[in-house]
Amino acid sequence: MSGHSKWNNIKRKKEKTDGARAKVFTKIGREIAVAVKEGGANPASNSKLAALITKAKANSVPNDNIQRIIKRAEGGDKAEYEAMTYEGYGPGGVAVMVETLTDNRNRTAANMRHYFDKFGGNLGQMGCVGFLFNQKGVIVVDLEDKDPDELMMDALDAGAEDFDAGEEAAQVTTTPENFTAVCEALEQKGYTFISADVAQVPTTTTTLTDPDQLVQMGKLLDALEEDDDVQNAWHSLENEEDLDR
Repeated sequence: MSGHSKWNNIKRKKEKTDGARAKVFTKIGREIAVAVKEGGANPASNSKLAALITKAKANSVPNDNIQRIIKRAEGGDKAEYEAMTYEGYGPGGVAVMVETLTDNRNRTAANMRHYFDKFGGNLGQMGCVGFLFNQKGVIVVDLEDKDPDELMMDALDAGAEDFDAGEEAAQVTTTPENFTAVCEALEQKGYTFISADVAQVPTTTTTLTDPDQLVQMGKLLDALEEDDDVQNAWHSLENEEDLDR
């Protein structure tokens, strides 16, 4: 759930241990619960919930789990979470946006500052890097046994903005508003998603060449993803495939 969805290495990242998968399930479940409390349990009238259900399915969260989370939230789950976004720079000036859901903002703020300080970054004020990102729907499609040209036409016909194909996967970009509709159209045509999310996509990227900075950047992203309060860690690193993660 970090970065800007590079399809050239996302298949490798998809292979998660059981523990890592359980953490992803928990984080997505928390997002779904908050969305239900804010906008109701009907995805037809709650676009945020609809997008999160798509994200959950792309991450192999069983449908029974999704429905159970929705019912529990609808029934008045007492857990209260606050959405907080933290912005800063990682090693070498890589822009980083961290989206969290927390029940203790003091704990989360302290943890964010600790991670950035420990791994060669600087935690900044709200807005210090937000202008370097645009919110987009990002769908990474498995190209196994699929024709990239046909996928491109299907995606554009469904309302996608952009398309970029690699050898094993392709990235489809949409507006946030069209994300769910494009996902549904591609699912109906039999495409399999490696990932699907409404993401913060960098408008410009930074390439790190210093080995030490690459190590530190990898450790920063690992620390953020391991934190239970962190939902997403978006960044502007161009050569994410060079990280030893």
